[in-house]
Amino acid sequence: MRNQVVREKNGFAIASGAKTAQSSFLNRLGGDMQRFILTALVAVLAFGCTPQPPAPPAKTTVDQGPAWTVATRAKFYSQDQGSQVIPLRWIKALNLPDGTPFLANNLARYGYLTNNEDPATILPAGFTAAGPAGQEVLGMTCAACHTRQIEVKGVPYRIDGGPAIADFQAFLRDLDIAVKGVIADPAAFHAFAATVLDQPATPAQEAALLADLKAWFLRYDTLIQKALPPKPWGVARLDAVAMIFDRLTGLDLGPAPSHLIPANIQVADAPVRYPFLWNAPIQDMTQWPGFAENGNDLFALGRNLGEVFGVFGTFYPDTKPPRPLLGVDYLKYNSANFDGLGALEDLVKQIGPPKFPWPIDAKLASAGQAIFQRECDSCHGIKPGQTRLIDQHTWATPILDVGTDSREDNLLQRKARTGVLAGAKLPGGTALKPEDTAFAALSVSVGGSILQRIIPVLGAPELVVRPHESLAAQRTRSQAATLRALTAAPETQEVQETFAKPPAASYKYESRVLQGIWAAAPYLHNGSVPTLADLLNPVAERPASFQVGPAYDIDRVGLAAVQTRFNDTLTTTDCADRNSGDSRCGHEYGTGLSADDKRALLEYLKQL
Repeated sequence: MRNQVVREKNGFAIASGAKTAQSSFLNRLGGDMQRFILTALVAVLAFGCTPQPPAPPAKTTVDQGPAWTVATRAKFYSQDQGSQVIPLRWIKALNLPDGTPFLANNLARYGYLTNNEDPATILPAGFTAAGPAGQEVLGMTCAACHTRQIEVKGVPYRIDGGPAIADFQAFLRDLDIAVKGVIADPAAFHAFAATVLDQPATPAQEAALLADLKAWFLRYDTLIQKALPPKPWGVARLDAVAMIFDRLTGLDLGPAPSHLIPANIQVADAPVRYPFLWNAPIQDMTQWPGFAENGNDLFALGRNLGEVFGVFGTFYPDTKPPRPLLGVDYLKYNSANFDGLGALEDLVKQIGPPKFPWPIDAKLASAGQAIFQRECDSCHGIKPGQTRLIDQHTWATPILDVGTDSREDNLLQRKARTGVLAGAKLPGGTALKPEDTAFAALSVSVGGSILQRIIPVLGAPELVVRPHESLAAQRTRSQAATLRALTAAPETQEVQETFAKPPAASYKYESRVLQGIWAAAPYLHNGSVPTLADLLNPVAERPASFQVGPAYDIDRVGLAAVQTRFNDTLTTTDCADRNSGDSRCGHEYGTGLSADDKRALLEYLKQL
């Protein structure tokens, strides 16, 4: 059931998460699952180019297993999760500086893909329009960043759950420029207002719209100007961790009405490539630095809620009395669609690894399998991971330092002012200091939201239990008893020890099972190596720069040397600058193999 809209703020419909009715997904989180509620703390991800012609509209669907059907694909492309980027009527009325409608060609100029399962929509796959008719808000969902289309000999192949080949920074920048142009030019604003209001507007209506637009722009432009790096992330990469930290601590935790703390926003200059989603729900650890436990629906809810906050979910924690048991109302102004997040996770579980759609030399692949077992299986083979619940098993995800780029791991130590959340804590946890780690602020925000959603009594400002006792005494005693019970739970103690602070900088990253790895180029966590063939070479022999785009080389397994879709070249550094964010250093495994053994290993990797 979609969260109920309770008010509008700065042009947005703000959804309340306080509704206590539980969906079938949330019901599954009851009973024994509630013992694990606090372990669902944060996991974070899933974040210019010159406009290019749209990609070919036709596509070939790659086999991704019997559960991945036209129906599941359609839901994956359009399921709302609570992201609220900008009112839909506004972005439909915006133009690029050259006069092109902003939404032209389904945003294909940024690499986003046509939603072929809904021909009537003007939005690409992974973009949503949620809310009452006429008040819809444009949002993003995981499909925007985790759907890819590669091209082999001009034929496009759609791969669901694959790393997007998209330029998110260019999209963010151009949206900022478009709105700024409307605000700065009275004639442009008058035309914008006439389109948005769908009629000749009165001066009062135009004034109200302009005030809403300026309030939205103040927050958005503050983020864009302070967070986007001078050297763009480029196609197929983004600094998701920093953008989530910037979004939450910079835009949500300050005083009303803007909620801004601009000093918390830092340049997001540790880009990584988008991960692939197939098999993600059964990893026992997740996120590139491997700091987040994973493998059941509660961990997934925490992982995905953090992602919603990063892609412009509305979230203003309320600390005004009367206070709920947690001391903060995390759901009063929270647009997260918890049911939608559950539905998306269920869909992700059904995405199978893509099957290589071209011929494979079976004899060569068989020889490669023996090489894989000798050279790669200890880190990337399928092995039992930590058991999260009796009936939910995981795959082991080793977290290792293999000498790769260190910049993203450094982000986990970043400090931020906690604003309205100063002093807030989860049961049994440590109170946030006025200045704390951004990781801690996000953990409390995610954990508090989940607790309050799944255990609705935690959001109640008062509990009447004794008719002859004063209301204040009843509330104090009931709150204390409830929090003592939560604090005493062994799982609560364990999670507080685990998540009290982010892991120390160690430059370790996850080593995933490699099913479907052929479809996930470029490689290493920061996308600094274009093909698997290049990854099998020593660092000194890997490309110092390469073009990024959808053209694929199925022999070298990765990005083709020549790209025509984007004008984007990634220049990398070697091991002398491991902290550049663009270092191609590390993972020198298999580099000593003979040329024939490398060919055999590549052939085997194609069939995983």
